[in-house]
Parts: sequence; C-alpha cells; structure tokens
Amino acid sequence: MNHYPSSLLKVVQHISKLPGIGTKTAERLALHIMNAPVGEAEALSRSIVDLKQKIRRCSRCFALSDGELCRLCSDASRDAGLICVVEQPGDMVAIEKSGAYKGLYHVLCGVLSPLDGVGPDSIRIRELMARVATGSVREVVLATGTSVEGDATAAYLAEQLSAYSATVSRIASGVPVGGDLKYIDQVTLKRALEARRNV
Repeated sequence: MNHYPSSLLKVVQHISKLPGIGTKTAERLALHIMNAPVGEAEALSRSIVDLKQKIRRCSRCFALSDGELCRLCSDASRDAGLICVVEQPGDMVAIEKSGAYKGLYHVLCGVLSPLDGVGPDSIRIRELMARVATGSVREVVLATGTSVEGDATAAYLAEQLSAYSATVSRIASGVPVGGDLKYIDQVTLKRALEARRNV
C-alpha cells in the first residue's frame, strides 16, 4: 500500500481500526470516499462529529439519545408500568425490531462480572431500583443475555427486585446460550418475550 499518498493511507488506517473492518475493506472504503463528491465526504465527516458531540445517555433509561430523554421515554403511548432491562442499547434496538414489546427500557450499560471488576455499582442497577421504588412499575422483564454474566446479572436483579411489589420475569430460553441479543433474529426475540416467565 506504500504506493498510495499519505493522506489516503491515513484514512485507510483510521477506517481499519473499526470493528470488523480489515485493511482491504478499509482501502476499498477510503477509495470510495476519495471518489465521492466533496459534499458527500463533508456530510459523512460532519455526521461523525455530530455523533460524538450530540449523542448522550437518556437521563431515565440510559439508552442513546440526542436529548434529555430518548424517543421511547418521551413517547406517551408506551406502557410506563412495564420496564425491560437490557445490557446495551443494541439489545434494546433488537427487541424493538421484534415488535413484541410496548413498554419502556432500562439499559444497564454492562453486566456483572466480578472477575473483570464489574460489580453492582459499576452498572445502572441503582437507577433501576430507584425507578421501581416509585411504585408505578408493575413488571420488570429481565432481558439480559444468556451468557454466564447475563444470567448472573438477571439472578442478582431478581433477588434485589423481590423487595418491591413489581412482578419480575425473565425472557424465555429461545435465545441461545452465549448469544448476544443484538444478533438474534426478530422471530426468536418475539417468541422469547411472549414466553417470558416469572423468576
């Protein structure tokens, strides 16, 4: 690749740092950007800067948002008495695509993993308990992954939530063990949500 100018090589190097992008794909993308109209390249760079400057966590559920509250927390038609607890924003998006869920969410921003130094104070458990403590939540659906850490997090949350009047359920086991929710097909997620069980 030494035959490319340094400005093109810099773009290839930056793109190849993205997950799942190898050098050949980065080269192909950099060449596409180079050959695109200037306005298109500027729009891409502006959207990346906007992403870094404007995206933040929803103050209620910790999903990604452009404002104080995310689109779902701001939607009055959502069932506020139903909270689905997920590990990451991508998991929430996967459940939304299934079309089977009409409540609100709570994004933990991780899972319990004592070996990695991630304890209850490292993720958004305290905020979840505060939401449930208001008494307006009738059911909490635990939709953490089925990995060891996801199951341990769900068990810990079920124990903590037992002090409240809300029903606690866990998505059904249609999701494969070790699976990452954002990569599960919508039909499997829909069935898993519909067949959730109390814990």
